[in-house]
Amino acid sequence: MIRNERKDHRGLPASRQARIDPMTATLHEVTFGPGCPDTACDALAARTGLSKTSIKQAMIKGAVWLRRPKSKVRRLRKATTILKPGDTLQLYYDPTILDVSPPIADCVRDLGHYTIWFKPAGLLTQGTRYGDHCSLARQVEQYFKMRRKVFLVHRIDREASGLVIMAHNQVSAAKISALFRENRIEKEYAVWVRGDLTQSPSDGRIGLDLDGKTALTRFHIIRHDPDKDRTLVHAQIHTGRLHQIRRHFSHIGFPVMGDPSYGRGNLCPEGLQLVAFRIALDCPFGNGRIEAKIDLEGFET
Repeated sequence: MIRNERKDHRGLPASRQARIDPMTATLHEVTFGPGCPDTACDALAARTGLSKTSIKQAMIKGAVWLRRPKSKVRRLRKATTILKPGDTLQLYYDPTILDVSPPIADCVRDLGHYTIWFKPAGLLTQGTRYGDHCSLARQVEQYFKMRRKVFLVHRIDREASGLVIMAHNQVSAAKISALFRENRIEKEYAVWVRGDLTQSPSDGRIGLDLDGKTALTRFHIIRHDPDKDRTLVHAQIHTGRLHQIRRHFSHIGFPVMGDPSYGRGNLCPEGLQLVAFRIALDCPFGNGRIEAKIDLEGFET
């Protein structure tokens, strides 16, 4: 059975979205019966009409998935994997996504059990069904040559840049996740918002509920730029709601510059003007107070 369907393109860096042809994005799904000695690459090439080179590239970039009876679906990267009866291969094929060359993340701190990374704008924190080569998680795996596991414990928006923690074992993932839940990890963001926030009656606190849940953002004003009519703020979130900073500032009439989803009149050729520039925590493995910061010299001018 081969099934094709359109997909949404939230997995693609924003700079490439406008050039997508929706008809290039397809899902090929093939289930194999008895007497199928095919390798995964041969089977997909024969049943989709794509070249073996294209199939191999899609596998390497995380666009092929294997579902075996009584097993979880997993990415399949090995082209020579021998198929078994009942196996189902899924190829989420979008050449536009597969051709993207993602920006490269930097390792800021290596604490053994976990690392702190700078994620540039345009890089996903984790992959999608259509691939993971444009994700921080995959870059971290490759950085350590697959010798460390990678566990996501928090993330930042694709359009934003900044610091992200990656855990490397289940114990570390559990401990750091607990610190996030208990609000014991400090995260600070530098944000340019549209308008003169110094003239707002705001007291540096935005407590508007989001999605029916409490949400709290605190901020202090750094300066107003009258030439561009924008204000630089440093913000901290005390809850972790979807797009919290972006939605909160939009709600009070000062949307984040370059935000493609919230606010009006806030277009910015440099993209989303939000950087997670500082993160601090008490190391759960006895390394004392850990703090990482990004130099904001270029961003804040």
